[in-house]
Amino acid sequence: MSTDASARPSPQEFVDARPMGPRQRLIVRVGLLTMIAEGLDTAIAGFVYPRIKEDWGVGGDTVTVTVTLGVLAMIIGGVAAGPLADRYGRKGVALAGVACFGLGTAAMGFTDSIVPFTSFRTVACLGLGAVLPTMMVLVADWMPAKRRVQMVALAFAGVTAGTTLGGILASILVPVFNWPVLLVVCGVLPLLLIPAIVKTIPESLGVLAARKRPREELHGVLASVAPGEDLSRVDFDHHTERKRPRPRPRAVFSRGFARTTLLLWLCFFLGQGIAFVIITYLPELAENEGLTDSKAAVSVAAFGWGGLIGQLSVSFVLKRFDRFRVLALLWVMTAVGLAAAALAAGRFVALLLTAFLLGLCLPAATAVLQAIAAVAYPPAVRATAVGWANSAGKAGPLAGGVTGGLMVDAGWSLSSVLLVLALPVALALAATLGLYARGRSARPEPPALEPRPLPGLDPERT
Repeated sequence: MSTDASARPSPQEFVDARPMGPRQRLIVRVGLLTMIAEGLDTAIAGFVYPRIKEDWGVGGDTVTVTVTLGVLAMIIGGVAAGPLADRYGRKGVALAGVACFGLGTAAMGFTDSIVPFTSFRTVACLGLGAVLPTMMVLVADWMPAKRRVQMVALAFAGVTAGTTLGGILASILVPVFNWPVLLVVCGVLPLLLIPAIVKTIPESLGVLAARKRPREELHGVLASVAPGEDLSRVDFDHHTERKRPRPRPRAVFSRGFARTTLLLWLCFFLGQGIAFVIITYLPELAENEGLTDSKAAVSVAAFGWGGLIGQLSVSFVLKRFDRFRVLALLWVMTAVGLAAAALAAGRFVALLLTAFLLGLCLPAATAVLQAIAAVAYPPAVRATAVGWANSAGKAGPLAGGVTGGLMVDAGWSLSSVLLVLALPVALALAATLGLYARGRSARPEPPALEPRPLPGLDPERT
């Protein structure tokens, strides 16, 4: 054969080098819709809990147990889903997660007491924890290298969009049909996405190659994403995944990745914890400053709308600018927003603007972190890395809830709480600068738009 086999690209290298095609854009859209369903399902619980307290006469402690079990279930779902997805396939785990949280949420609407309600909520949250990392990794695996960071961030923006949509649906359905109908509707919607996921998103090439699937299957999958292109030069038979031992989940703590993993986890933990404190305690603290409950609620809504705009915008910013610098800038802007909000406490218009600024920054930072985690590790352990990072992030609201509650119970003012939140923001900025330094040391002269891998295993090798 005249062609040097060593010069022929692997299937993943072929995907990395080609421009985005129609099928890849469709994959991003389905990923975005799935994340909207996830955000919708997460948001509606906050509208349902007050209703079940009234209708069933359950106490606040019982609801707290339900909420805590749900968060723990999401953490467990993310921890378990990553290794399963890396070993057996991302698509199957993602579909199982969608079915789990869709059926669990719909079933909650048919319960008449807190015990089955809590049981189904725990099942739904297990699925929620599994869906996000596997869907983000599926999107990442099928994107070209130059667009991977941008497209992962864009798909993740669906979570905030779903949260906003959840509030709108609740305001429409609950007053007319009551809360069980809201749960059934929000449970059925993700189930309707299952056929689209099955038909639109193929299994990741790296997983198929690692499982030593036939050459014809790899060829067919790649042809479905790149129809009409010449695949004769692609090396299907000697794909590196077929010859290299599959990394185990603990590879994310290997010598090359341990520091990167810890820094990423810290950023996820701090970012989600800070956002939770703001969303949860801003209304009460604002009312303590003399604002009405409606004005306090509008301030939280401004944070949500800022988050939606920020996440959608940052995906396009990442197309042109370094992801670490963008994340660092977002942390700096968050610190500025916290200081401005502290000064504006008690003045509605100023607080509204600063809440919107914080919304622009904090959710966008989480979107950038998703993109960083998706490209910082080799594809063989990508789902594990993203799943575990998100599970670490889920612990942030648990810690934030306790810390924020202690500050509120101690009588702290809104200004004091916001200023204290600047400390974890500074820590997140320091962790981001550490990630940036590691990224630069991995490849001193990267192409302008190509994501730089972090030290350790080569993340673009499959």
